[in-house]
Amino acid sequence: MSTEGRWESMLGWFLTHRLIVAILTLVLLGAGLAVHPFDDLAEQAKQVLPPVLADIPRDRVAVDAIPDIGENQQIVFTTWPGRSPTDIEDQITYPLTTQLLGLPGVKTVRSSSMFGFSSIYVIFEDGVEFYWSRSRILEKLSALPPGLLPEGASPMLGPDATALGQVYWYTLEGRDPDTGEVVGGWDLHELRTLQDWTVRHALQSTPGVSEVASIGGHTAEYQIDVDPKKLEAYGIPLTKLAGAVREANRDIGARTLEINRAEYVVRGVGQLEDLEDIEETVVTEQEGRPLRVKDLATVGLGPAQRRGALDVGGAEAVGGVVVARYGENPVEVIESLEQKIDKLAPSLPVRTLENGRKSQVTIVPFYDRSQVVEETLGTLSDALIQQILITIVVVLVLLGNLRSSLVISSVLPLSVLATFGLMKLTGVTANVMSLAGIAIAIGTMVDMGIVLTENMLERFDEADPGEHLTALKQGAAEVAPAVATSVLTTVFSFLPVFGLTASEGKLFHPLAYTKTFALLTALGLSLLFLPTFASWILRPRVKQANAATPGGRLLAALKKTTHRRDIVLVGIGAALLVWGSWWMGALVMIVGATRISQSVLPARFVRFVPWLENGLVVAGVLVLLTDAWMPFGVGAPWSENFGLVAGVSLGLLVLFWAFIQVYAPLLRWMLEHKLVFLTLPTALILAGSMTWLGFDSVLGWLPQNVRQSAPVAKIADAFPGIGQEFMPPFDEGQFLYMPTVMPHASLGQSIDQLKLMDAAIMQIPEVEVAVGKLGRADSALDPAPVSMFETVVTYKPEYRTEPDGTRVRQWRDHIRSTDDIWKEIQAVADQPGLTSAPKLMPIQTRIVMLQSGMRAPMGVKLQGPDLESLEKAGKQLEEVLREIPSVRSETVFAERVVGKPYLEIRMLREELARHGLSVEDVQRTLQIALSGMPLTTLLDGRERYDVRVRYQRDSRQDIEALGRLLVSTKSGRSIPLEQITSLAYVKGPQAIKSEDTFLTSYVIFDHYSDKAELEVVEEVRQIIEAKRKAGELELPAGIKYDFAGNYKNQVRSADRLAVLVPLALLLIFLVLHLQFGKISTTVIIYTGVAVAVSGGFVLMWFYQQPWFMDFSIAGHAMREVFQIRPTNLSVAVWVGTIALVGIATDDGVVMATYLDQRFARDKPETIEEIRDAVLEAGKRRVRPCLMTTATTLLALLPVITSTGRGSDVMIPMAIPSIGGMAVELITLFVVPVLYCSREELRHRFIVPHYSEE
Repeated sequence: MSTEGRWESMLGWFLTHRLIVAILTLVLLGAGLAVHPFDDLAEQAKQVLPPVLADIPRDRVAVDAIPDIGENQQIVFTTWPGRSPTDIEDQITYPLTTQLLGLPGVKTVRSSSMFGFSSIYVIFEDGVEFYWSRSRILEKLSALPPGLLPEGASPMLGPDATALGQVYWYTLEGRDPDTGEVVGGWDLHELRTLQDWTVRHALQSTPGVSEVASIGGHTAEYQIDVDPKKLEAYGIPLTKLAGAVREANRDIGARTLEINRAEYVVRGVGQLEDLEDIEETVVTEQEGRPLRVKDLATVGLGPAQRRGALDVGGAEAVGGVVVARYGENPVEVIESLEQKIDKLAPSLPVRTLENGRKSQVTIVPFYDRSQVVEETLGTLSDALIQQILITIVVVLVLLGNLRSSLVISSVLPLSVLATFGLMKLTGVTANVMSLAGIAIAIGTMVDMGIVLTENMLERFDEADPGEHLTALKQGAAEVAPAVATSVLTTVFSFLPVFGLTASEGKLFHPLAYTKTFALLTALGLSLLFLPTFASWILRPRVKQANAATPGGRLLAALKKTTHRRDIVLVGIGAALLVWGSWWMGALVMIVGATRISQSVLPARFVRFVPWLENGLVVAGVLVLLTDAWMPFGVGAPWSENFGLVAGVSLGLLVLFWAFIQVYAPLLRWMLEHKLVFLTLPTALILAGSMTWLGFDSVLGWLPQNVRQSAPVAKIADAFPGIGQEFMPPFDEGQFLYMPTVMPHASLGQSIDQLKLMDAAIMQIPEVEVAVGKLGRADSALDPAPVSMFETVVTYKPEYRTEPDGTRVRQWRDHIRSTDDIWKEIQAVADQPGLTSAPKLMPIQTRIVMLQSGMRAPMGVKLQGPDLESLEKAGKQLEEVLREIPSVRSETVFAERVVGKPYLEIRMLREELARHGLSVEDVQRTLQIALSGMPLTTLLDGRERYDVRVRYQRDSRQDIEALGRLLVSTKSGRSIPLEQITSLAYVKGPQAIKSEDTFLTSYVIFDHYSDKAELEVVEEVRQIIEAKRKAGELELPAGIKYDFAGNYKNQVRSADRLAVLVPLALLLIFLVLHLQFGKISTTVIIYTGVAVAVSGGFVLMWFYQQPWFMDFSIAGHAMREVFQIRPTNLSVAVWVGTIALVGIATDDGVVMATYLDQRFARDKPETIEEIRDAVLEAGKRRVRPCLMTTATTLLALLPVITSTGRGSDVMIPMAIPSIGGMAVELITLFVVPVLYCSREELRHRFIVPHYSEE
């Protein structure tokens, strides 16, 4: 049996068992509706679909804003209170790092040693299972050699979450329970206590939550402030007082006693319960009189030392951060969290203020990942709806048959729903990348339906009565091999995306999966279900009734069996019109009524019915498309938006329709003037190559005198090449402004600067709220020093919706984009002693900091033998970077590694020996007197408070007071500290960073928006190397440097694609060769693909030109409407280019397949017959190919005009396909002309032979 026969047999089975197809369709529809990720569409479906489908219980696909591209990281966190970064590094971080480096699967170990704690980030290879890596670390920590770590330092594993786990930040605020207005009335201590002991524990129990950490306010503790003079007068060592308090807080369990045949539990109660218990604790007894704590010290409840603070618009606040567990879906976690908050809210305390108003503590989120996710999904769902609607318009206009259009359009939503089902089964998350994969596959998905339906319709119209099912089967089987081959080549074209690794692999694998799912489901539905759909929808031509009057003809028509379905359709449409969706009801009624009208109307009017039918449907769909698209923005009049939508859509379609009319004579001319025509695609390929690589890379071999000629020099200037970057920025709707103060700034000074900065940012009209944090939250995921600020700036959306439905613009006239808001933030946040910051957003920042260890997307990583050398090298590079034109000088900052002021107290060992003191005696006294020693814990119900002993403030507030501190000797004498130590001010590290045990620091910088990342990094590299060679830059000995940030991802992905893309092209070549059996045919198809890809690059070149589309329509600048701005060559652009390869290959396969079939059937023997055969084949296949072009081109226009969340990632992926499809008019001539050239050469030099195959 031939290939076509096998296809006929398989398709015939489905046409014979159409009930099974109907059942499978309903199952597929129901499953897709149950798992699709769009909540807003679920609500709309309830208004349109029957209850049996609309009320299906939903278990939607997991959703997120972007894929989690964070490293496979585990955190080992160790506290050692009061210790300097140097002590932490030498005694904790370095020993632990050396132990952890030997774990299996470890890629690198980064660490940070700060005041009082150590954070070690163990980064594993991507293939290592997350919880397996935690188990290995726990095994290693439990088997550490004795004495490796100092006493009191116990390393623990951080939360089981990734760097993107911080999904929800909130503050606790006093608000009016009725109006929601902020009224205050709660101090920071009260709020922090409530957060630590009520809110945190309540939210911690939420499913999917790994950790809830507190930030801001004051943690309360009982403080025993000792008077050193009284200790000296009574001769009591400070350590004795500390021991007495510790021993006074103890319960014991004795045993059980049996008394009168009842068992009693004996319990010795000695726990401290309140402040009075501490005061009454006996320290010693002298002359029969007890000396209590209150006789030697003042006891009070006060704030513990803190290393972090939170601020809301200039006022200190208390809040927390919720961390989602690894593998949990952020949106589901947040939904559960909000339910928990709703249950908790009524139990939060309420008080009446002095002015009579009530104030209730309220949990107020200021960062909610689910908002970004839902906004991103909204943008993508809008794009998919717009693409489906515009596809209907394209097919209606170019095919001219409403029923055929319905057949084609039916595949698209079913394929999308089936894709969602596969995403659910395989665990692929719905995010901007995965849904973009569906969006860029729309053109190819529709292409299958177009080719099949167009061929089936032609056979259907030619069929005799009773042979229509056979005609459908034969029409589908004829083109099925070409459709299957074209889809397989598209799938193979995405193999390079599957081959990406590391961050870029995690980012783009979801896109590759969903595009593959969409294509394969569309292929299956098109080949197996589409003929059955066509048998239901397509109807034979209607014969006019014989009655004389219109009423009689109507009655006669209604009696015909051929109109039974039409009558049913009219009834269904009427029902939908009344109880469902008016537009869907009207569409269904039109489909049924127009066929009935053809039996009723006079013959002279019948031929206008299809035109009227199509026109009404096109107009209705354009109205719906305008409502969904609104390219001028919702603030512009609807009529202007409709004018652009209709003008662009119909204008391009009229152009394509006219092209179809002139295609045959143009092709005839080009077949006769092949060399003249081929200069056009050759020039296009040359222009595309120069756009991509630059003039010098493509034509650098030209003689010098030619290159220096005016025309060639002008071309060289016009084609410098495209800048490269890893990924376009993803607009999250919030900025994360991260400046730093100098290391010497105190906590109080830092808090004051944070308040001023946040208050200034809040004055920007476009800013909704600014919440700033300095230092760290109580979480291992947040090791920030107190010099680092993190202000989350939430800006208002450009438009808000009033209660009456009108849209009001909220931005000032000169604020046209989020970049303008960022410039306003930088301007008002500029303060003395405060650095600037690169433009970052919350998710982006977490990813960058995890991947590179720095708080910027670009930077220089320095490694050296000591901290002083690192600081010197950093300052040297800082000066160099500030002078580079492409670098924003205000963002350049070298970490001040040793800029923290230290007061060092060094032991005079000879003096210690003379007084019989040990170093331990002095250090213990210092630790208790200065930083305070947490002696024990006081329980107050469920709350716990440390009890800390220390010297009074006036005895430890300056260097003179420190010198007078008394150290007790074993003989009972007290020696002033200044007699046995030396005190000096020095500079030391605020934090010590290392990577794989090598000391590390960073010089961060940012680039101007019109410069590409790779271009800037290469420029910086060249300038640094040039200065080193010239002797202008001499780094300290032992210093090595490298560039870090997104640049690394770009270089790695480019190297990977350089290998994978050729392999994928080779595989596609083999598939095409297996289909056609001729290398020359495959080369011909590849030539058309090269032309299309060149068109994509040429459009990117146009996007770089300031004059391109620099005009206005109805006062709207077209450059703004169509997002015309320079686009760098990123992985997103390459993915769009790979998608274009698939679409272009599809058209080439369809054209070449029919050419082969035509030549095998007609066996032309003369030059004229060869050209006639090529011409006939071109005419036969130009319409489906052009419909694919029009569908792909127009379907992507809503994408490039979208401004919603996620559009900045989708637009670069769409540009190559739009450019490639824009030159498709040329590629539709390339394959026939080259095919004709080959056949003519064969005719002249080889005996012609055409097999039946």
